[in-house]
Amino acid sequence: MRALVAAAAVVVLASPAAADPMPSGSLGIVTGIVAGTGADAKRLGVGIYQYGAQASWQPMSTDRAYGYTLRWSTMLGRLYGAEAAQIEPELFTVQMDLTLGMRFRPWATPRRYLTARVGAELLRANEPIQISDDPNAEMRRAFVGGIASVGFDQYIYDFLLSVDVRYGLIGDGPSQLALLIGFGVTGP
Repeated sequence: MRALVAAAAVVVLASPAAADPMPSGSLGIVTGIVAGTGADAKRLGVGIYQYGAQASWQPMSTDRAYGYTLRWSTMLGRLYGAEAAQIEPELFTVQMDLTLGMRFRPWATPRRYLTARVGAELLRANEPIQISDDPNAEMRRAFVGGIASVGFDQYIYDFLLSVDVRYGLIGDGPSQLALLIGFGVTGP
């Protein structure tokens, strides 16, 4: 009888355990450096995102090596050396974006992920920005276009550290390359 009870206990205890869920949401701050690229390098200059907020949703469990992610962010930027800055010494921008992407875990730890996202961005500047090298080209203050990013997410206790390299606006807006660092609290 003891052998039967011991065998039953082994079967019950040896059955696969359910995967632990990862925190699916994150809300936090984001900052970084940004620069115009190509012809827009002179128009935009180089600067920082002084203030920013981001929220993400990425439901996953520890037994999965990949999953989807949805992220919204808003950032206030200050760019120095911008030709577009005619009135103020700096060019001030507000950027809002919404991206959808994938998270991948190529290593064993369930607390570290690589990310790839694409989405749309709204960019607004305090002064008009020329949209091409033609001196008679249109100048605008608001732009809408595509955005793409690759990054790294690391869970640290109940917090999420994210580092992203981002390129946008894809389309007729001024192109920028940014390195962003975000830190947020995680939750259900």
